Amino acid sequence: MNLQALITDHITEILIKIIEFSQARQKILTLNINNVDKAGFIPKDLAVEEFSRLLLHTIEQYCRNRHLVLYDTEHVKFGLDNILELLPVADRPAMKLLEQNPDEYIEFQLNMLLETTLNQRIAAMLLKQRQDKSLQGCFLEGSC
Repeated sequence: MNLQALITDHITEILIKIIEFSQARQKILTLNINNVDKAGFIPKDLAVEEFSRLLLHTIEQYCRNRHLVLYDTEHVKFGLDNILELLPVADRPAMKLLEQNPDEYIEFQLNMLLETTLNQRIAAMLLKQRQDKSLQGCFLEGSC
């Protein structure tokens, strides 16, 4: 789905970035679970804290200046047309857990997957509410 086509305002843009980040993280976490038995496998993750700090800083700047600026960090890049590019990182704590206790590793990955899915669903619900309100306003104003 082309989420970029849905952008109508800055809050919508941020929600879409959260959804895109969550979708990318779900894929990586799923690979971490599926590749658990591969020799030499190194679990990966996205830079969750880095992404969170980036969004927090972006929102703070927006509140001050009423201008949304999405800036690049080491592992989070905004390419042409603000297309989100995410660079996975080796998840050393997960790798250590995998070596020590594969069952706990799987449970850890599943918990992160659940958390990520919940974040995605919340962002999607907020996005849907924004779209529904936009459509209601559009019909009331007769500008659709």
